Amino acid sequence: MSLNLKSTFLMTRAAVPYMPRGSAIVNLSSQAGRDGGGAGASIYATAKGAVSTFTRVMAKELGLRGTCVNAVCPGMISTSFHDMFSKPEVRTTVAGATPLRREGKASEVAEVVACLASTDGSFLKAVNLDVNGGLLFS
Repeated sequence: MSLNLKSTFLMTRAAVPYMPRGSAIVNLSSQAGRDGGGAGASIYATAKGAVSTFTRVMAKELGLRGTCVNAVCPGMISTSFHDMFSKPEVRTTVAGATPLRREGKASEVAEVVACLASTDGSFLKAVNLDVNGGLLFS
């Protein structure tokens, strides 16, 4: 909870006083916050679900001062975390269930974050954007 939720709150609280009108905050949530995650991920999924809700609340509160607040919700992304902690058969199953039949790349998530942080995303508010190859959508 400290790593995934409290840090988001503390960073927002620290940064907002210095952010000019028209700034953007992009939080990192997760598909697990939407679907509960895998076995053993209850606290992680709960924290990420709270990040998604915090994003919506901050979008309302900070939107009045012109700040865009959104989040990305990545699914299975090929990272060293999954290399260490996810079983290969789980990764294969998840990738196979994704319409694109593969895991995502960190660069694909980064591109979405960059868009939301730029003027290209200036009319997106309170969005929790799924970046999961179509595996789960809202």
